[in-house]
Amino acid sequence: QVQLVESGGGLVQAGDSLRVSCAASGHSLRTFGMGWFRQVPGKERAFVASINWSGGSTYYADSVKGRFTISRDDLKNTVYLQMNSLKPEDTAVYYCAADRTGWGKPQVPYDNWGQGTQVTVAT
Repeated sequence: QVQLVESGGGLVQAGDSLRVSCAASGHSLRTFGMGWFRQVPGKERAFVASINWSGGSTYYADSVKGRFTISRDDLKNTVYLQMNSLKPEDTAVYYCAADRTGWGKPQVPYDNWGQGTQVTVAT
């Protein structure tokens, strides 16, 4: 069973950069696709970015394309989300989750959700 723990969130100013991390324990992530999602109060959780098992394919929501980069370090069993040019509308709780198919596409089922890390972007 994979346990995922997000970290690295915080309060930043608009235009700043931030990197959030998703560390896994209990199982290697090597065969899993991984995804980042975010949620604001009163709204459904939304897809942000994902990466396949090899790191060779990545997918992004239109709202973050060109600003966010997902990456993985299987030696550290960790997935990252580098967020640049942050905007107030990026404020949310960010969650990572695992895709057992390995494809890492936005529409595949994700599970083993972490507890989330809060990112707040001030104007």
